[in-house]
Amino acid sequence: MASTTAPQPTVGFDLDMTLIDSRPGIRACYQALSERTGTYIDADLAVTRLGPPLVDELAHWFPAARIEETAGLYRAMYPSYAITATPALPGAREAIAAVRKAGGRAIVVTAKYEPNAKLHLAHLGIEPDAVIGDLWAEQKALALREHGASVYVGDHVGDVRGARTAGALSVAVATGPCDETELRTAGADVVLTDLTEFPRWFSDYRTDNRTDRRDYRSGN
Repeated sequence: MASTTAPQPTVGFDLDMTLIDSRPGIRACYQALSERTGTYIDADLAVTRLGPPLVDELAHWFPAARIEETAGLYRAMYPSYAITATPALPGAREAIAAVRKAGGRAIVVTAKYEPNAKLHLAHLGIEPDAVIGDLWAEQKALALREHGASVYVGDHVGDVRGARTAGALSVAVATGPCDETELRTAGADVVLTDLTEFPRWFSDYRTDNRTDRRDYRSGN
C-alpha cells in the first residue's frame, strides 16, 4: 500500500545577505586586497551589489588578465578579514530550525567559495545539512535538483532565477541589494521582509500544502 505521508521538505538557502550580513567582512577584505595589490577598489560600492560571483566584481577593478590570480588572493585573505566580522541576519537560525522542526533538510547553495562559506556557518554555529558553493543564478538549480529542494530562499534576482530553473518555489527576502519590486518582477513566488517571517510562512506553507502562494502578509 502506498504511503500517505507527505515527503519531508528540503529547503535551500542562499548565504550572503540571506543568512548572513557579509557586508562588513567583505568590505574589510576588499580594502585589504586594494592595499595588497595597489589597485583602487571602492569597497563601499562593492558591498551594495553582493550576489554575483567574485570575478564579476573584480572585473570592475582589475584587467581580465589579472582576475583569476586576484580572485585566488582574495579567497586566501578572506578568512582573516571576513569571518569574525560577519554576523548572522535576524531570523537565520530560526529559519533553519523551522525546517528541521518539520522533519526537513536545510541546505545552503551559494555563489561564495565553498570553503569560506563553510567557515562562516561554523563560526556562527549554523549547521545546515549540506553546503554547496561556487554556483550562481541558474547554476544553483544543479544543487537544488540534486538534493530535491522544493523551496529556495534568497535575496537576489539571481536566486529567483535559480529556484525557477530548478522548479522550486522561490521565496525571496528583501535583505540584499534587490528590493521587493525587483524580486517580484523576477518571478519570486513569495517575498518576505526578512527571515524572521520565514517560520510563520513555512508553517502555513506546510499546512496548506500549496505551491502557488504569493505573499502571506498580503494574502495574495
